[in-house]
Amino acid sequence: MKVIEQLKKDLFRLGETETAGQVLFFRLFEFFIAYFVIWFAWFWGVYIPNLGEVLLPLGIANYVDISFLFSDIMGIGNAILITLFVIAGYLRMNKFAYLIAMVLFHFHYAARFSQGEISHGSNMVGAALFSLAIAQIAFSDSAERRKFAVGVLIFFIGLGYVTAAFSKLIGTGPAWADGSHLWLWIGERSTDMLSQHGHFELNLLQQYIVQYHWLATIILIFGLLVELFGWLFWFRKTRPYAATLLISMHIGILLSMNINFPKYVYIMIILGYSWHKFFDYLLEKYEQKQPVQFLLERYSPETSS
Repeated sequence: MKVIEQLKKDLFRLGETETAGQVLFFRLFEFFIAYFVIWFAWFWGVYIPNLGEVLLPLGIANYVDISFLFSDIMGIGNAILITLFVIAGYLRMNKFAYLIAMVLFHFHYAARFSQGEISHGSNMVGAALFSLAIAQIAFSDSAERRKFAVGVLIFFIGLGYVTAAFSKLIGTGPAWADGSHLWLWIGERSTDMLSQHGHFELNLLQQYIVQYHWLATIILIFGLLVELFGWLFWFRKTRPYAATLLISMHIGILLSMNINFPKYVYIMIILGYSWHKFFDYLLEKYEQKQPVQFLLERYSPETSS
């Protein structure tokens, strides 16, 4: 029971008074999420018109025909709508703006990855947008919205990594960490890279991995253990250590298999460390009044919107 109470306190900062640094941190966090959503919207938007039919229905595409998004105007048009609603949400013009942007973002995702290959690189961005959308609708107090939005995302990040580890153990068992599997995945990725770019060479780490089976096994064991202990991301004292290990794991995935989830790493860097303490230090040291003053007056805990 004490653990549950500590978990709720660490996730949602229950009973704590916000500092100016925490308010500033949240607005910067929200800005980066808005930027990531808009970046994906346009990156996918210019690609979607090249598609012809749905080969792999995802999410909403299992219930609604999304092929209308494949027209020249709809892919870009949806990107424009997502951009406008995200900006409206950031500027607090409408409390449903983020929710509408999230629905449109999901349609965008389902259309972009309807051809038989699924990308996971944007999932955390979508989860962040979801947390912002729910917070805007569910809470009238601005401080409670901020606490909820960050806390629920931190919870799902930890839960996501833990369940990823369990899915590996349920599907394959402890043998998942056999280095031979990493050899196989490196071979598959080399084929993918060769087909995309016409050439591929193993980097130094990959050369050592394919040469030493024990090294490949250790790398997989490290990744599996880091995911199993992803729940440490929930707690304030262990969060920086968990974030560092998870970031290291993603760097290892990039170097060993050429699979890159940069937005995951960015969000981990943003949420994994106590940046608000740094902002509080700067605000106290330099006694900044502008341009931080507007932000504090507009989004302080005392002013609910």
